[in-house]
Amino acid sequence: MGKLDNRTALVTGSGRGIGRAIAMKFAAEGASVVVNDLDPGPAKETVEEIIAAGGKAVACVGSVTEEGFADRFVNTAIDTFGGLDIIVNNAGFTWDNVIQKMTDEQWDTILDLHLKAPFQILRAAQPYIKANPTDYHRKVVNISSNAGVVGNAGQSNYAAAKAGIIGLSKTLAREWGRYKVNVNAVAYGLINTRLTEASADGNSTIDVEGREIKVGVNPQLLAAAERTIPFGRAGRPDEAAGAVFALCLPETDYVSGQCLVCDGGSR
Repeated sequence: MGKLDNRTALVTGSGRGIGRAIAMKFAAEGASVVVNDLDPGPAKETVEEIIAAGGKAVACVGSVTEEGFADRFVNTAIDTFGGLDIIVNNAGFTWDNVIQKMTDEQWDTILDLHLKAPFQILRAAQPYIKANPTDYHRKVVNISSNAGVVGNAGQSNYAAAKAGIIGLSKTLAREWGRYKVNVNAVAYGLINTRLTEASADGNSTIDVEGREIKVGVNPQLLAAAERTIPFGRAGRPDEAAGAVFALCLPETDYVSGQCLVCDGGSR
């Protein structure tokens, strides 16, 4: 028996990286998973791997910021698996610059992605949650970052959004307690993903809805960051997923409105 048997989980940005690790962990523990990615290929691959391992999953492809996505995402869970029990707002990327060089487009894009989209998904889920009470606790985990806790130079947009998602989590913990819903955040430190493994000195980019977004971390800054981590290394996606998984277990039913920092002890 899995620890998440008979639960339905929705995970944004789960075709790759940390989100994929979260989706795979949930499925391995018995949850039915709605997998989301901006691109069809990664979403399909994650769904196929879950099903091949004996799990249950369905893809809901698209940008979390597109009009109507929130309702479509929530309805995919309800229509396919008959309910929703766990929501993880994980999708995201960074688009960095110092404030005097940051454009309104950069600011709005990152705030929409990391703060407005989770708000819209949770708003869309509320009517179903209210109308369908359970004898167990539902769980919401919103992904934040150390940038949202202590700030990070060159990331005013991202830090503001990630600080905001902590505030949203704490507020919804108060609003949704009466529905037996735990709402928490996980703030990650340095985790190895495609967004961090590339060198910022190179030409690595990702394509996001027609935009070429430069990714990567300056090698000197990366080395310096790793020296501040007591374990001496960045985290792995499966380790990052473990923090989210812990907050979705019955053992954490009395934990709500908190921000769990998952950074290897660096802060």
